[in-house]
Amino acid sequence: MNKQMKKTPIILVGIILILAIICGGIVFNNGLAAVSKDDETEIVVAVEEGSGAYDIMYALDDAGLIKNQFCAKLYMKFFAPDTLQANTYVLNKTLGLKEMVNIISTGDFHYIQKNRFTIIEGATAFDAAESISESFDLTEEEILDKWNDKAYLKTLINDYWFLTDEILSSDLLCPLEGYLYPETYFIVEQEPTVEGITKAILDITDEQLTPLKDKIASMDMTVHEFLSFASVVENESLFEKDRPKIAGVFINRLEDDMPLQSDITVLYALGEKRVDVSLTDLEVKSKYNTYMYPGLPVGPVSNPSKSTMEDCTNYEDHDYFYFFATEDGEVLYTKTLAEHEQVVEENLWY
Repeated sequence: MNKQMKKTPIILVGIILILAIICGGIVFNNGLAAVSKDDETEIVVAVEEGSGAYDIMYALDDAGLIKNQFCAKLYMKFFAPDTLQANTYVLNKTLGLKEMVNIISTGDFHYIQKNRFTIIEGATAFDAAESISESFDLTEEEILDKWNDKAYLKTLINDYWFLTDEILSSDLLCPLEGYLYPETYFIVEQEPTVEGITKAILDITDEQLTPLKDKIASMDMTVHEFLSFASVVENESLFEKDRPKIAGVFINRLEDDMPLQSDITVLYALGEKRVDVSLTDLEVKSKYNTYMYPGLPVGPVSNPSKSTMEDCTNYEDHDYFYFFATEDGEVLYTKTLAEHEQVVEENLWY
């Protein structure tokens, strides 16, 4: 047998091995592929604390997300990352095993199951508590009780630069009113605490207030006073374009030692939301009543948005002291009480 004949079987064996490896690789990768190309139905998979690679693979398989269990076992044995983060993930059948393992190893926020709640612009702390209670196993009462807990509030004062002893006043209806920044919040904990939710909110409030710190100081106001001011402007303004001008009206009144006379503050003291305010309403004995007490209300009456806070730091400088909103939302500004009374008489709609 010549050398050429001896080499032929070796070459054939080599070719067969190469083909086997290629075919095996194709089969292996196909076994790791997504179960479906178009089924994006959300599937919730819980990865428990202390779960190993095989535990996670079996959980994915039970959820119908594994195409080939044998291939998946091999992959998890030899290629699974050392770190796999416990959480509850929202996956679907268009994800391959490699993608899902990467999601779980990185704790990809996009795929973590989240509960959310929204604090809308101009909402009160009571509205916020209601929104939170609708999303979690927490009652409005226990949320508000925590937000009124003096010992807890003192810990928050130590943690956040913008919170001071001003929030400990017994005249406040809710000490954290004004500090609950309007936003949609996503909470990944399945059973979050009031403390954890409050921290998530105040962290965002910190982000929004910090850039305004110097401007607030230049207005000769504490943060508490500024938020009280901004909260009034927030709810007195129907349209964003009017806010700087309305803020200017209230600045003029404060500088001229005039009562602020905001109906919004009276309604907050009464715990009501409506347009009209009666003479009887104006007699409510509350430090929020800016008809009865001079200066700013004792605390914020809502939670102002970033745009409102910016409009308040950049209020329009003018010589108007009064304004009245018509039924279609147009705001009419006047300089004197006589002019204001005439405008009200001509445009009263409620």
